Amino acid sequence: MTSSDQQTALNSSASATGPLTGFRVIELAAIGPGPFAGQMLADMGADVILVDRPGYHLPFVEKRGKRSIVIDLRKEEGAALVLDLVKTADAVIEGYRPGVAERLGVGPAACHGVNRALVYGRMTGWGQTGPWARVAGHDINYLSITGALGALGPADRPPPVPLNLMGDYGGGSMFLLSGLLAAMLRAQKTGKGDIVDAAIIDGVSAMMGVIHSLEGVGQWQPDRGQNMLDGGAPYYRCYETADGRYMAVGAIEPQFFALLLATLDLDADDFGGQNDRARWPAQHRRLEEIFQSQDQNHWSALFDGVDACVTPVLTYDQAAAHPHNKARASHVSSAPIDAGVRRQPAAAPRFSGSPSDRQNIAPSIAAKGSHTRDILSALSYSDEKIEALLKHAVIQAAS
Repeated sequence: MTSSDQQTALNSSASATGPLTGFRVIELAAIGPGPFAGQMLADMGADVILVDRPGYHLPFVEKRGKRSIVIDLRKEEGAALVLDLVKTADAVIEGYRPGVAERLGVGPAACHGVNRALVYGRMTGWGQTGPWARVAGHDINYLSITGALGALGPADRPPPVPLNLMGDYGGGSMFLLSGLLAAMLRAQKTGKGDIVDAAIIDGVSAMMGVIHSLEGVGQWQPDRGQNMLDGGAPYYRCYETADGRYMAVGAIEPQFFALLLATLDLDADDFGGQNDRARWPAQHRRLEEIFQSQDQNHWSALFDGVDACVTPVLTYDQAAAHPHNKARASHVSSAPIDAGVRRQPAAAPRFSGSPSDRQNIAPSIAAKGSHTRDILSALSYSDEKIEALLKHAVIQAAS
């Protein structure tokens, strides 16, 4: 079977639809931003083959839409199996520490040796170079040296521990995705692959550009809790309600600020100017008193449909039931998975060329190793060869 025939055979088993249908991505199992980038590519129709590790488990939703083959890269034949997959792929996602992929025999040089048009995406926190490149870290550590963590929270207490959305997924996955897609477009035109060095610190630093811009024109200061977007402004923060819940207020523009005051029956002259910093402490206290006088349901109903940019702060569990999210089908239900996952966020973004019901179908989440035999068969591995690899624990297959 030729490389082209193998690609056709592999494609025939991938049922996804979307703008990336026909593209193949090999994802080497890791944690954090790499798997989420692979999930998004699968959501958009790419055939994502997840090279699972023996005894290693990914978060379930991040496995959706992918096909799973279990390969032990610590075994001598493991790298050869991955390189056979790479021959028919458009991209690879790798999230090891620098040097690990090379040691395992599946680094960029080895992969480009069998597929010169391949885009090799490397996802790390610190990047491939620099004195901390091989040092351990997590989202909070990466955020800490970008200035983003130091800009969060009130000034009289330590910066809050954020969810890993800003670093791992915002500064990590999204920049890896944009790099992969840009390089894949060029590879289609030139036949030449690339190596994408996606580092969380680089992505978060890039997203901090707006803060540097505001500082440059005198509209931002480094002290936390003193600025328009960090809770310093009374018109851009959260307020507690009578039932211990919260409302988010984001009335930045003058017309929205005016609607905020009008809806709360506040006299604009008495309340003071929107950006009169001398009045901010008193304005904070007044709005705190008002919002604490009624429960969240009251304020949600009062501001519903009003262009004052005031909305309820929901838990992630409540979010799926919000009328707007329900109308958008922002979450999809599915049969219980191993760990009891019954609800997933829907695929995003949406494309007019995709089937109209795509957002209402919960993407499947395959059992680990469930596609091992099919994938290798499509690569012309004989049944005898597959059984030998299973016997020597080079691969695993779901029973």
